[in-house]
Amino acid sequence: MIRVWTLALLGGALLVASPHAGAQDNAPQPLPAWLAGYWQAQDGAAWADEMWNAPRGGVMLGAGRAGMGPQTQLWESMRIVVRGDGTIAYYAQPKGRPATEFPAASIGEESIEFTNASHDYPQRIRYWRQGQLLMAGIARIDGSGAPRWNYRPAALGQEHHASGIGRPGAGQGRKC
Repeated sequence: MIRVWTLALLGGALLVASPHAGAQDNAPQPLPAWLAGYWQAQDGAAWADEMWNAPRGGVMLGAGRAGMGPQTQLWESMRIVVRGDGTIAYYAQPKGRPATEFPAASIGEESIEFTNASHDYPQRIRYWRQGQLLMAGIARIDGSGAPRWNYRPAALGQEHHASGIGRPGAGQGRKC
């Protein structure tokens, strides 16, 4: 009986000392799958939309655009990736410029915040869910300059009917 306990204790000690014992501590952070979908915000003539694909291979790809009436004023390519060290980062490329990295600063069940204090603006990018809505906000590190977007889920091909964009016969083709 003593031999069995000794072997069990030795085996347990080897497991604790094993380099694989804490492997889950170094597991990659999960990507925010709750962000996937097509999202629209509308405030009078001002509009914005974002599209995010589901996580796959450690990457989520996104695209966004915003405008006023029939005019697009901003477009952006985005991606959220699991980096080599297992942490998550957001990369933004407005209007095709070089990507800016924003490492994840906090990750919740249905929220995620990315920060880069050395970037001019924004320095903070945050997404979170409120029921069916996707909320988004940008700001400086100190919280100033903080617009927010309240996105509703939408179907592709039904974007911004109020402004005529995406409506059949409106003379505007989908660009995404």
